[in-house]
Amino acid sequence: MHTSTLTVLSGASRGLGLSLARQALAAGHQLITLARSELQLDAPQGAHQHLQVDLASAEGAQEAAKALQALISQTQAQRYVLINNAGTVDPVGQASHLLDAQAITQALQLNVASVMSLTAAFLQGAPKDAQRQVLNISSGAGRKPVSGWAVYGSSKAALDFYTQTLKLENPELAVCSLAPGVVDTDMQGHIRSQSRDQFPNLSRFIDLHQQGQLSSPDDTAERILRHLNSPEFGQHVLDDIRHYE
Repeated sequence: MHTSTLTVLSGASRGLGLSLARQALAAGHQLITLARSELQLDAPQGAHQHLQVDLASAEGAQEAAKALQALISQTQAQRYVLINNAGTVDPVGQASHLLDAQAITQALQLNVASVMSLTAAFLQGAPKDAQRQVLNISSGAGRKPVSGWAVYGSSKAALDFYTQTLKLENPELAVCSLAPGVVDTDMQGHIRSQSRDQFPNLSRFIDLHQQGQLSSPDDTAERILRHLNSPEFGQHVLDDIRHYE
């Protein structure tokens, strides 16, 4: 299949990911999405393919990477874009209470390891002579510690470091680990449901919501896609979308 832009997007079934998916299709992109749940989008025939996978599972991520590489190899595009958006804030809790090894492992698998697997599949599937862009959705929590987010912050710090290594190994690649700001998604609702004992910053996030200071998924997606299309994308490997408002 021939297309101008092929975009691969993980975590596409809700929140920021769903807004990114809809706007990418509206812009005429060929789209491959990955999510745990089924996803049906209003798209021209053949413009959207979906892989229903559990990226929090090592086996699921490995199967997804294999399928993704095959799909990318079957598409001829001028531009290939990978947006690693899937992620979880769980488990939330003070470091002294992080006893659930399975929950920690699943978070690191989803937030870090699956990104590595999907990116490898993307780079092997997309021709080196095409325009290739990798965007990893990070967080300010990976750059400044937040009490209660030892796992989440550590995973995003690891994602930032991985992205820098990816750029070091592939100087020609346009790559960025981007903090999206505080977006009004289900994840934010989940954050506001935490106990103050385990998440001392609870009041701040409740205030942001009550004061209408959360960015909408649609507005954030629009800014992210605009940044992807700009010559500034990739000039800073670690970046924040709020720098471009």
